[in-house]
Amino acid sequence: MAAILYTLLFLLGGMMIIRMQLPGKSPLTRVFLGLALGVLLEMVLPALCANVWGFTLIAHGAAAALLLLLVGVSARLRDDRPVRSMTQEDKQMLAAMAAVVLPLTALSAYLQYTHMLMPAADGSAWCGQSTYGDLCMHLSFITSMRDMAFPPTYNLLYGTSLNYPYLTDSLSTTMMLLGMDLRMAVVFPGTLLMALTYAGYMLLARQILGNRRLAVVAAALLFFFNGGLGFLYDFDLAGRDNFQKIQEIFTGYYKTPANQPDLNLRFSNVIADLMIPQRALLGGWAMGIPALMLLISSMRERSMRQTILLALWAGCLPLVHTHTFLALGLFSGGYVAGRLITDRENARGILARAGVYLGIVLVIALPQVLGSAVKQTVEGGSLRFQFNWVNNSGGRGMIDGYFWFWVKNAGLPFILMLLAVLEARRRGYLDVVLGMAAIFLVAETILFQPNEYDNNKLFYIWYMFAAILAADYGSILMQRLAGLRGRVVLCALFMTASMLSGGLSIAREAVSGYQLFSESAVEAGAWIDEHTEKDAIFMTGQQHINPVCSLAGRQIICGSDLYVFFHGLDYREHADNCRRFYENPELYAYVLDMYGVDYIYVSDYERAEFEVDLGYIDEHYELVYQNPDVRIYATGIDEATE
Repeated sequence: MAAILYTLLFLLGGMMIIRMQLPGKSPLTRVFLGLALGVLLEMVLPALCANVWGFTLIAHGAAAALLLLLVGVSARLRDDRPVRSMTQEDKQMLAAMAAVVLPLTALSAYLQYTHMLMPAADGSAWCGQSTYGDLCMHLSFITSMRDMAFPPTYNLLYGTSLNYPYLTDSLSTTMMLLGMDLRMAVVFPGTLLMALTYAGYMLLARQILGNRRLAVVAAALLFFFNGGLGFLYDFDLAGRDNFQKIQEIFTGYYKTPANQPDLNLRFSNVIADLMIPQRALLGGWAMGIPALMLLISSMRERSMRQTILLALWAGCLPLVHTHTFLALGLFSGGYVAGRLITDRENARGILARAGVYLGIVLVIALPQVLGSAVKQTVEGGSLRFQFNWVNNSGGRGMIDGYFWFWVKNAGLPFILMLLAVLEARRRGYLDVVLGMAAIFLVAETILFQPNEYDNNKLFYIWYMFAAILAADYGSILMQRLAGLRGRVVLCALFMTASMLSGGLSIAREAVSGYQLFSESAVEAGAWIDEHTEKDAIFMTGQQHINPVCSLAGRQIICGSDLYVFFHGLDYREHADNCRRFYENPELYAYVLDMYGVDYIYVSDYERAEFEVDLGYIDEHYELVYQNPDVRIYATGIDEATE
């Protein structure tokens, strides 16, 4: 209850600030921006205070006081213009949004509930298909940040700082500190962020398309049910294999139409494969969409107040999601160029607002970027040139023809988007098109992380606008076909072909279920959390399903290369030292002193990964916990190393 009340305090504070600063916005936009600002402040202020008091209850109390101070400052600097009331168009748009946002939020709540440590009758904890890989990493950040001194450390690799956008995960840590159990601390903010993303996207579409409710709804459906034309590969010749491929969509591991690397289908569905498992991206979208809205309105309305709010907002994004921050920066550059073309008489004002925006963002964001993104990308050697993204994997030449790659991955909306670009000047969104183009050109030519697939986090921001433009052009076609009896059928076929792959992917996700932590692992994690010191250091294997770091939040020597490698970290020596100790603890006992290891963890994973000399460990270290699968030893009484 305390966690919910704390969140409500920040949501109320955010809405009060937006009401005082932007009274001229429509009530729908004000409420959304206020809720999003509240969540952003709930992420940022406790982390800011944690640099003094650690990520503790004291820091959270100080953050609440800072929130009240910000509300007071906002009241002194308020815009005294009348507050805009709800219009009939607002009411109609609200009904359209409810028809999309409420069902999607209910679906998201179900997916969050079933995919985040779902308890089974035997005491094990389960997840879904999409969360099997990423969830353990996020759990390790969430659990390790409790009472941690900031800047935070990376509990998956000894001696390493957390150079990862952690604020979405720290929001869950906040929930835990205020009394929520780990599972609900993941589910509750995850569902809230997904609801904000759905609502925000529809308001972003409204900002570009106006009050054309059907076009706004169509844009939302095209984006959230994306998946390209992958369903064709599953339905083609299905009768010859007794529809086996179609059945495998719902039973196989990553056999969904939107995500088939072997078929070069890489534009995964945003709900199933991004928003549910990738929590930093989810936070980035929920906080990035309002920043995009403020960018567009500040320039079009020539508002310095909105520009300053945008700059402060954008400056907080690097530690929420670095890719979203980068995409916002790229879009901003292209968008400002577009405004200079379409609003030449106001060029001086545009440049002034752009200068203020850039200056504030650099002051706030540059220290964050230099401390995290630059280390991972530049110093880690991840930055490199590669044309056409994963269609030119490793720079070894194209797999599909260039145009066909994008049509089959982004689907029919890609074609409509290209046609809409030709009408951009006449339709009044040349600035948006140039912003999109800036993102696309960079994502299509430069890779920023070891995993080339991760550039999709830029492409999806581009696709947010592409779906809006596709919906706009589709509405034009429907108007031109007025009187044609088959136009409704054509529209239905287009929407079905555009949404089927995504819909099947989401349906598969809804019925998926995999054991993540066994009963023994859950029990061991609970024991570690309750009976060992918060700063205890554990020797474990490199398995990604590791209750020591994920459920208990303890520091381990070296985590899974699924994480540490793709975070651009040099982990090989740590991993080798772990192997040396497990396989020859007598010769390599000094490794424990090297890392200050307090406990040795041995489970089926360690026994499978290493040829563990359990006899020596049993003889020389104190067994402090065991269950049918797990044995934990304390290192403090080891006489062999004295």
